[in-house]
Amino acid sequence: MYFFHIQKNNSSFGCYLKTDMSEKRLLILDPKQIQQKIDRIAYQILEDNFEEQEIVIAGILPQGSNIAIRLKAILDEIAPFKSKLINIELEKHVSSLHFKLDTPIEECSNKVIILVDDVMNSGKTLAYGFGVFLDVPLKKLRTVVLVDRNHKSFPVTTDYSGIALSTLLNEHVDVQLTESGEGDAVWLG
Repeated sequence: MYFFHIQKNNSSFGCYLKTDMSEKRLLILDPKQIQQKIDRIAYQILEDNFEEQEIVIAGILPQGSNIAIRLKAILDEIAPFKSKLINIELEKHVSSLHFKLDTPIEECSNKVIILVDDVMNSGKTLAYGFGVFLDVPLKKLRTVVLVDRNHKSFPVTTDYSGIALSTLLNEHVDVQLTESGEGDAVWLG
């Protein structure tokens, strides 16, 4: 239930907006399962890049970056190579590519890039993510998503995914990640 307070001409009134409490959500992944998926993806990245000296893990803000941080922490423990974390902020609601990086793009040259997001719906976000690296020579570019919804409008595939869901178009996948990992959840609603 939400309360709104509106003031007009020195008089004020409040109104309540009731939300539909009958909305049902289904828990798809709990904290332990999410961590298991991220661990498995880290080991797959290790196997695919064992001969590398350094890889770049590029997290798409906000949630892709949270997953990228966790992947880097695991890889730092298990991998013989160095991993560098960068964050990508995409402006997805415009018709041309606009992005911000927290690291100069040149630092990605001739390296393996692991592009990370939380959910792949249509593939548009990952397609924009590819665009960030179009003018940079790369060894290879791989994609990671925690949830692949299989509703692609763009010819984008994931190389590593935690779970693939065949959902209805009107259903929503909500990924909640916390710093500690204790409140993590993936919901379908």
